Amino acid sequence: MKRFLSWALGLPVAIILIAFAIANRKSQTVSFDPFSQDAPWLSFDIPLWSLFFAGIFVGLFAGGIAAWLKQGKWRKIARRHRAELDSLRIENERLKQQLSRSDKLLASQEKDVAA
Repeated sequence: MKRFLSWALGLPVAIILIAFAIANRKSQTVSFDPFSQDAPWLSFDIPLWSLFFAGIFVGLFAGGIAAWLKQGKWRKIARRHRAELDSLRIENERLKQQLSRSDKLLASQEKDVAA
């Protein structure tokens, strides 16, 4: 079902994006010189669709970094809980071994008393 939904949503989006890229093949000048429009010191002629997709990818990348930074607090809490859980597991195993030794000692003392 999940695979069907991903195809049902992904295929139309892919078709729309491909149609957008085909319809916007015309080159667009991108300039990084705000002062001179006649002879900019750094400019590129790129297709409009690549400019659009570059904006999407930059936005996705920036959003991913922002989400990762925002979740740092929760990762720190998870590390602390994991360390606490590990120490509690070690203590639990130690107490089980101690209880097992105590049970064996008690059983041997009961045999001695009964004999």
